[in-house]
Amino acid sequence: MLANIAVGLLESASIAKGIESADAMCKMASVKLARAGVIARGKYVIIITGPVGEVESSLRAGRQMLGQSLIDEVLIRNVHGQVLATLDKRVPVEELGALGVIETKDAVATVRAADAAAKAASVTLIETKTSVGGGKGYVSMVGEVGAVRSAVAAGIGAVPEAGVVSYVVIPQADRQLLEPVGR
Repeated sequence: MLANIAVGLLESASIAKGIESADAMCKMASVKLARAGVIARGKYVIIITGPVGEVESSLRAGRQMLGQSLIDEVLIRNVHGQVLATLDKRVPVEELGALGVIETKDAVATVRAADAAAKAASVTLIETKTSVGGGKGYVSMVGEVGAVRSAVAAGIGAVPEAGVVSYVVIPQADRQLLEPVGR
């Protein structure tokens, strides 16, 4: 399910410049600020959503404001709806079945992996966590074994090899994992 909207992310090496950039991005175009905040090692991440043209204009303003502080960026046109629904929040599931997790080095890689995974196979994304301790992120998903394997493969394929920390597919996840992973 495509959301017919885009998601844009900028990662900054400067907290102050990140805040200034988020302000400029919101003022430049009609976008929704989905997340703006400090992540590990003093970096700042800005995530916006909206119509493609608006997100493109907003990202341009953000890049210009960040200048040398820009670390990484991504624009995903027609982002999968599940990515937006699980962005830094967990969507509860009642059954795990097969469980897939892709762990990445940063927020940009996490969103790229989540979008590719959701588009590649019939899986249910549980969470697209853009920042956890140490600056890493992860996306978790459930579904039938073959679908989860395909989705994980597509997710890690969408991220440069150096951006993937680890990934796993558990064919029949134990029900006890439902609480820490699925609710």
